[in-house]
Amino acid sequence: MLTEVWQPEVLQILDEEHLIAWSSSPEQRVRFASALTNFIDGLRDAEVFVLHGRFMLDIDSFCHQLERLIPGERLERRIDGPNGIVSMLRGRPVFPGRPASRHRFYIWHDADAMLNENPRLFARLIDAMLGVAAESEFVDDDLLLLQRAIFVGGPSLERYAREPGSQFRSWFDDGHAEPFWQTVTGQSAPLARPLRIESLESEAVLSGRSVG
Repeated sequence: MLTEVWQPEVLQILDEEHLIAWSSSPEQRVRFASALTNFIDGLRDAEVFVLHGRFMLDIDSFCHQLERLIPGERLERRIDGPNGIVSMLRGRPVFPGRPASRHRFYIWHDADAMLNENPRLFARLIDAMLGVAAESEFVDDDLLLLQRAIFVGGPSLERYAREPGSQFRSWFDDGHAEPFWQTVTGQSAPLARPLRIESLESEAVLSGRSVG
């Protein structure tokens, strides 16, 4: 069972890194993701967007969920280019009478579903999400919007996260002298940490190391 006080520890990790939260137990994964969503929902100046991986196995179903989370123009079914996924991830809608959010969290349930079904698309989407987050953090001159992604899944997600060529450890190789996101952000690689959900029972969670 998870302890009752792990959420602040996870939030401390998310100050610096994205998170790959994994467990062999579906019940533990659901409990972790639901509790973290509720915790973030109660924070000031923060927004949390939940993605349901079991119903998101191709680019159309990913866009179908994303465009219902972030207001904007019609989302084209592509990653790059005008009105593509990267463009929408960069969006920062402001509503009258409400302050702009300073933190945005994506919680991707069952992220291993797309990994197993369509690994190339999964890698490109990771690259887009982590790249936009790095751009927002290290490049944008506007008010800072700190974006973090939490990928929740089973052991296959953890194995992928530790592969040297995975998009949790390196930017997508687009054939240029250096990857696009490295050029844009100045960051040599994304920062993402695999975390076994059951380890949250111990304070050792904070002594872990980044995947990168």
